[in-house]
Amino acid sequence: MSAGTGLGAGRYLAAAAMPEATRTTAVQLTTYDGAQIAGLLRVVPGATTVAFLMHPRQDFSHHVLVPELLSQGYAVWTQGSRSIGNDLTLLHEQALLDMAAGHLHLREIGFEHVVAVGHSGGATLAAFYLQQAALAPADRLDRTPGGKRVPLPEATMPMADGLIMFAPHPGQGALLERMIDPSVTDETDPLSVDSDLDPYDERNGFAPPPTSSRYPPEFVERYRAAQRDRIARIDSIAWERVEKARDAQERFRSGANPRDRQAALASGVIVVHRTDADLRSVDLALDPNDRPYGSLFGRRPDLTNFGVVGFGRLTTPEAWLSTWSANATRADLARCAPDVDVPALLVELTGDQACFPADAERFAALLPHPDLTHVRVPGRHFGAPLHDGMSSGATLAGQQMGHWIGERFPTGAYVSA
Repeated sequence: MSAGTGLGAGRYLAAAAMPEATRTTAVQLTTYDGAQIAGLLRVVPGATTVAFLMHPRQDFSHHVLVPELLSQGYAVWTQGSRSIGNDLTLLHEQALLDMAAGHLHLREIGFEHVVAVGHSGGATLAAFYLQQAALAPADRLDRTPGGKRVPLPEATMPMADGLIMFAPHPGQGALLERMIDPSVTDETDPLSVDSDLDPYDERNGFAPPPTSSRYPPEFVERYRAAQRDRIARIDSIAWERVEKARDAQERFRSGANPRDRQAALASGVIVVHRTDADLRSVDLALDPNDRPYGSLFGRRPDLTNFGVVGFGRLTTPEAWLSTWSANATRADLARCAPDVDVPALLVELTGDQACFPADAERFAALLPHPDLTHVRVPGRHFGAPLHDGMSSGATLAGQQMGHWIGERFPTGAYVSA
């Protein structure tokens, strides 16, 4: 099978070439709580404003926006988290400490302006960070939902001068609630199915690909309620395991029994099957926009839903509650946005498969700063062109971003500390 014909073909867009004058520096940073993280700083002559790109779990080192912003005269900082490429232990509260180290570094080396640029789940991370950074230290979160200590009140958390959100989805937990398959009847069996809830059963409205399905309103309502129910069931498992581990830790502190210490560490992992089942991926009449048939993971969600690739597939109970539970996570864009009081640009892609028109309008309405711009450009979630022969969504978005930054943060000579 060729690279262009697989189930996930066309998901990503290769980045354009960077300007020849780009100077790249690899940096290793230590967070307030001692974690080691890495970033790449790319600078072009005259840049005093830097765009900060980060995602809680994906590698943004070669993100498609990097050359687009560099070519317009801005420096770009791409940073990983301590959980890069690994959902297993991803705690969003710890990712805020990772982001804080990057912001602190950029201020220390002399950049006049720092603009947080959040793509997809990076938008929620940036909003969560700015929400917490704006608080008095004593008012910041100091624990994860599961109770793990996170020293945000003690950490230095510099604010960004502005926020750009590019194809922002509602947050990992809210996104998973939209995509999880509620027809799973046995969490240990990836093939178990309740046929009355099966999104890929023609009796429920599914049509053979690539014909758009047509789900009756009654099924949609019942399906989405069942999605919420499945998340709640997994939440119950996570809470039970976290509480057992916490109780064992307390017993160890009281009696120093090594068995209790082992039990405190043995919360296990949660396996979540079938998370590529958003009805909108195959029913293009639901929340319509210009998106093509298929999901974030490929052109055949009826197949990729059963594969090993998917959101929240393998996590600790702590990570589930912090990141993937729509009910427990604090990293939710709609909850964080009202507290993000900086100039903001929201770039909506008209063919997005994770941020739908109503989402973009809701997020824009929630951002409180009077300097708010909401633009729409043709493109797909990861920046690919909407159709062959069109400019990429990344290029069109980069132009909008460059114009917006330039109007607010004039450039000058970059001065290193």
